[in-house]
Amino acid sequence: MMQKPLEVLKEYIRFPSVSTDPAYTEGMIGARKFVTGLLKQLGFTVEVVETDLHPILLADRIGDLAWPHVVIYGHYDVQPADPFALWTDDPFNPIERDNRLYGRGAADNKGPTIVHMAALSRVFEANPNLPLNITYIIEGEEEIGSPSMPKFFDQYAERLSKADFMLVSDTGSPNSEQIVITTALRGLVDLEIKLRGSKSDLHSGIHGGAVYNPNQALMEICASLHKPDGSVNIPGFYDDVVPVLEWEREELKRYPETVESYRALLDVPAFYPANGLNPLEAVRFGPTLEFNGIGGGYQGEGSKTVIPSKAFAKITCRLVANQDPIKIQAQIIDTIKERCPDGVRLTVREGGIAEAYLVVPPDRSNTPDDQPASLARAFKAADSAIASNFGKAPIYLREGGSIPVISDFKKRAGLDALMIGLFTPIDNLHAPDESFSLPLMENAISAFEAIIQEIATGK
Repeated sequence: MMQKPLEVLKEYIRFPSVSTDPAYTEGMIGARKFVTGLLKQLGFTVEVVETDLHPILLADRIGDLAWPHVVIYGHYDVQPADPFALWTDDPFNPIERDNRLYGRGAADNKGPTIVHMAALSRVFEANPNLPLNITYIIEGEEEIGSPSMPKFFDQYAERLSKADFMLVSDTGSPNSEQIVITTALRGLVDLEIKLRGSKSDLHSGIHGGAVYNPNQALMEICASLHKPDGSVNIPGFYDDVVPVLEWEREELKRYPETVESYRALLDVPAFYPANGLNPLEAVRFGPTLEFNGIGGGYQGEGSKTVIPSKAFAKITCRLVANQDPIKIQAQIIDTIKERCPDGVRLTVREGGIAEAYLVVPPDRSNTPDDQPASLARAFKAADSAIASNFGKAPIYLREGGSIPVISDFKKRAGLDALMIGLFTPIDNLHAPDESFSLPLMENAISAFEAIIQEIATGK
């Protein structure tokens, strides 16, 4: 039995497993070996799947093939800790403070990984012959977009498809007392537009009035991509959007945040939601088109009277269920080409795309008629266990963020996901002083213990 999960988590955090920076290769290797050891202690057979970058851990505990079968997903890589000066303590030397554990990866995703394993340890201690087949997938590239997962699916999708569903804790909840079961993740489209005018920057006095300024052309194009009400002005953009159902709005009303508290949190003077959605609905139920970076011309102090040769804008869209990212990307590019003035040259960089993901809990108006009984039972087990251990029933909500690999599991292996959020807004994911709530950690271990037992035995 895992006697001290907190100490195990501390040791795991001490490995600086930053996947994006080759300077942290040893930390990646250390974290992978550490979690491999934990899996073996739990009785799993572990395969290290080599990739072009960071290997994927594929571990099995398989008994009778008639038993329920769950895939548990996580990742051992973390975001860079920079800027180090903004951390109160060393990000890779975890510190307990005020019922929280501080360190890079504490909440994303090392804390939730240890929660799952500690729960399994307790269950196996009580029932070594637990009638549940489990496959673990712990990758090392989630924080850089999971580039090795497509090849992994090419090799293992058929094998994974034998499972019943996935269990994931890489989503959020509003606080350590109120847990959210995530029902949807938004998809993603990424692109960059570049405009070029003259062969070099021009003197704005000598040439101003004769040429089309790429900055002006860029601003005109970008401004045309939204209507005054904030909606996206791309023909066909909303054609396939799944409507919001009444039960989803009722769940959102239980969310412990108001429009005003949200505004105060962000410190914005006003909101700008589109299509009749309020701000709390807009970040979950609606698709978006955002400008993530924009530039052209002189950027230094003071002025420099030039007409720039080049300008650019980086654009991403968050998509909701049923929107096809390939189709949306093509619609955006076609629209930009149509609206680009003749006086500048346009090039488009097509970036990554990801499909949105949606799963519906049992007993809802839009629950699929063919929903697997094992998935329905897992949802009901989670509902009961969370209510018992946290004192409040979970809220079922769509989430605004994207985890592309989850939709890939559905598309490639047919697996739906039970997503139980274990990090909160104050955990500072991807930021200095990332932390994980210790009371949440203990309650979550107990909840997952009950969930695993219920999935396996029905009681």
